[in-house]
Amino acid sequence: MTHRITVPNYSGPKSSVTSGNVLVVDEDPADLVYYRNVLQRAGWAVVTCSSYDEALACLDAGEFDLVVLSQGSSAFEGRRVLQRALATDREKQVLVVARTLNMSCYLEAMQLGARDYLEEPVPERELIRAAETCLGSSAVAA
Repeated sequence: MTHRITVPNYSGPKSSVTSGNVLVVDEDPADLVYYRNVLQRAGWAVVTCSSYDEALACLDAGEFDLVVLSQGSSAFEGRRVLQRALATDREKQVLVVARTLNMSCYLEAMQLGARDYLEEPVPERELIRAAETCLGSSAVAA
């Protein structure tokens, strides 16, 4: 199920990259909520998907500046989402977040065009830094 949620009247720190639509894909409900909340508090518009198939449909239906994609296991289930995101726009920024660090998945993700690859748990500041880096570089490319 796709969820669009806004966090009203948040007075915490905002990102220095002031705009961007972010698609967050994670099959773990707790992680999905965490990433959504962190990114929304930083000022980005966030759409969440709890399955890879749902994420493919979201990519077909919407414009996203950044995709935050979970990698659940060494099978790299999100590979299709990464490939679709970059097939539609080679400059699209994809950030892979791994539950467990797997060198072959890391290499594959980077070779397919992922911008960054982080290992969970991802502290709030690290997630915002990585998103800012991705969104800042896509703004420069545009």
